[in-house]
Amino acid sequence: MFSLKSSSRWAVPAVAGVLALGVLPAGHAGRAEAATAPPVRDDFNGDGYQDLAVGALHGTVGGRPGAGFVTVMYGGPHGLSAGRSTVISRATSGVPGSPVENQEFGAQLAKGDLNGDRYADLVIGFVSGPGDAVIVWGAPQGLSGAGSAAIDANRTTTGDFDGDGKLDLAAFRTGQAPGDDPVGTTAGVWSGPFTRTGTPARTAPLDPEHLRYVDVKDGAVGDVDGDGRDDLALRAYCGDGVFDCTKFYRSSATGLTRATAPDGEGDVALGDVNGDGCDDLLVGFRNEERIEVAYGSPSGLTPSGTWTSYSQDTPGVPGTSENGDHFGSALAVGDITGDGIDDVVVGAPGEGLGEAGAAGVVDVLRGSRTGLTGTGAQAFTQNTAGVPGTAEPGDTFGNAVRILDINGNGYADLAAAAKGEDNDNGAVWLLRGRPAGIVTDAALVFGGRAVGAPYARSGFGSEVG
Repeated sequence: MFSLKSSSRWAVPAVAGVLALGVLPAGHAGRAEAATAPPVRDDFNGDGYQDLAVGALHGTVGGRPGAGFVTVMYGGPHGLSAGRSTVISRATSGVPGSPVENQEFGAQLAKGDLNGDRYADLVIGFVSGPGDAVIVWGAPQGLSGAGSAAIDANRTTTGDFDGDGKLDLAAFRTGQAPGDDPVGTTAGVWSGPFTRTGTPARTAPLDPEHLRYVDVKDGAVGDVDGDGRDDLALRAYCGDGVFDCTKFYRSSATGLTRATAPDGEGDVALGDVNGDGCDDLLVGFRNEERIEVAYGSPSGLTPSGTWTSYSQDTPGVPGTSENGDHFGSALAVGDITGDGIDDVVVGAPGEGLGEAGAAGVVDVLRGSRTGLTGTGAQAFTQNTAGVPGTAEPGDTFGNAVRILDINGNGYADLAAAAKGEDNDNGAVWLLRGRPAGIVTDAALVFGGRAVGAPYARSGFGSEVG
């Protein structure tokens, strides 16, 4: 049992409930130091293993319900363990600000080496209210609150938008609309490298004429034309109470400009699902129970007539499309099978299983030289053999997904969250990648209790990054 007093300040390594054997590699030996190395995106402590960040946006911190917190689980040769984790909140020593009721700190996460020291940094955003997003700097010992920098935004996305090898930030100051009309967003591209105070090398506005009419929620980056510059896809609230939309921006020598793309109301992701060297854009249409793929090419996204849709009615994909499944609410892209072609994970958190409504399912679709395919697709629920737990009403398994190679074996692993698990305490599952796809033989599950966080009704896993 963990209780957090209003006077406590915490960003402590959790030591309770080891979930899998793991050894902390000494220092950061073996890190690539070459100037030509690509930007570090997911390794906070420089040990060569990708790390997982989990947002618990409803967590009570300092006596403030809904203040929110983030847990970082460090990768290693044997996977994740609760003994190698860090919890960060507004009450963490060195993190700017104080816990704010219903701010939902951790509702949006961005990762990458912003100051060029070869350690990934974590940018923690929130839903609305006073305060700023926070950059928590990476270091050999991992993340801590020490020296964290506040930045004038509440949501961000990292990417190399100018192709100079240094990560930049697309930064957004927005709110959460209380009614039909969006609050509006002020956006900019902040070019790296950043100083330790969070100051970018330079700034430029981003599409003020159009983003002022939407509330940006999150984004994804990838290089759709192979020119060495990241392009940007945004998921935003566009009005009428329930209407989300997609905004897409192509990069060029003169900056980011709007371009035509699928316009869905679900998640967005980019990755190379046909192995041609150009990233492809995936957009969820959760109200239509499908996803759409717009393929990249040297001239940008291919014409709309070539875009393809996938659903639970696609041959080879397990299940049947039903209203309310919300297939496409969550998307992630990465190479699970190690064949050099990205695969796609789709969350359908509203999927019912028998009498268990909104228990949730995660589908895995394979990439191939001819594009995304239903052939060999897999589906995972808490009732799948080898997956810990039992599917229950309202678990919403698959509300957030992420693909990361946690143990560095060349096969990306699947992190899938169920924020409604255990009476809204929430939990995250890690399933390993193999040449045959996702397997359950080393599956593990963890929640806020295991890492010593204030877990009660925290919605642990509301966001994963």
